[in-house]
Amino acid sequence: MGKTTLARELEAGKPTHYLDLERPSDLAKLADPELYLAGFAGRLVILDEVQRKPDLFPVL
Repeated sequence: MGKTTLARELEAGKPTHYLDLERPSDLAKLADPELYLAGFAGRLVILDEVQRKPDLFPVL
């Protein structure tokens, strides 16, 4: 089982928000990660391919 498949299985039936950081549109949403992610408090946020944005780790 791959990471993306596992991530998709985790979100099944739960209030989640999924971002695929290989997609430029999803990556752009994290230009201000604290502001963007604050809108999903209390929800599981899945950041697929998070290694593409290493500067995000201190924020998380």
